[in-house]
Amino acid sequence: MQRYFIETAIENARISGEDARHIERVMRMKQGNNIVVVAQNTAHICTIEGFEGDEVVIEATGQTIPSPELSIQVTVACGLPKGDKLELITQKATELGMFALLPFEAERSIVKWDKKKGAKKQERLQKIAKEAAEQAHRTHIPTVFEPISFKQLVQQTDHFDAVFIADEEDAKAEKRTRFAEKLKNVYDKKSKSMLIIFGPEGGISRQESEALLQAGAQTMSLGPRILRAETAPLYALSAISYEFE
Repeated sequence: MQRYFIETAIENARISGEDARHIERVMRMKQGNNIVVVAQNTAHICTIEGFEGDEVVIEATGQTIPSPELSIQVTVACGLPKGDKLELITQKATELGMFALLPFEAERSIVKWDKKKGAKKQERLQKIAKEAAEQAHRTHIPTVFEPISFKQLVQQTDHFDAVFIADEEDAKAEKRTRFAEKLKNVYDKKSKSMLIIFGPEGGISRQESEALLQAGAQTMSLGPRILRAETAPLYALSAISYEFE
């Protein structure tokens, strides 16, 4: 069944806007067809009662679908990468269970966030997250935040139970602490939120790494190979999923 998100409670809910047009004109659904409607992080099986103007009238059947969400909320912070890599990270990380995306202006970021075009770009990224959440049958759409400065990122670390940095220098080290081992500690402590931080092309600088470590972050080893900026977050989310699910 097709899945749609709404921002209101399921009682007397209606679907409007682009989703309503998708139901009627693209999917060509009719009265009596069933769809999944996610309201307040719960997936409800609903029946289409009819079409009124640009809205789809629905009624909940009383049946719900279990949530597929990770037991820990994982926010991905990534230094602004080049090209359309941020779109790829948004899409694939959403499929893998990311809770939120927090881009930041890293020392080695070549790309600079255009404030004039920023709102449209953020809106596009949020739409990509929504579509990926629907495709992955999630009950939460990750929030894509406007990029922040590195100083602001360091200040954000206090809001999480665990903070990890992907540092390529750790990958080069002869002795590494496996990420899986560190995740077991997070799991044992029953942590509810985690921030995982990745640099842009070129990685995290030494100054940035030191500042984050002083703020309480830990390094995470993603294996002996150096991963691309868009690959590292997906590797980490896969490891977290394996440990927690």
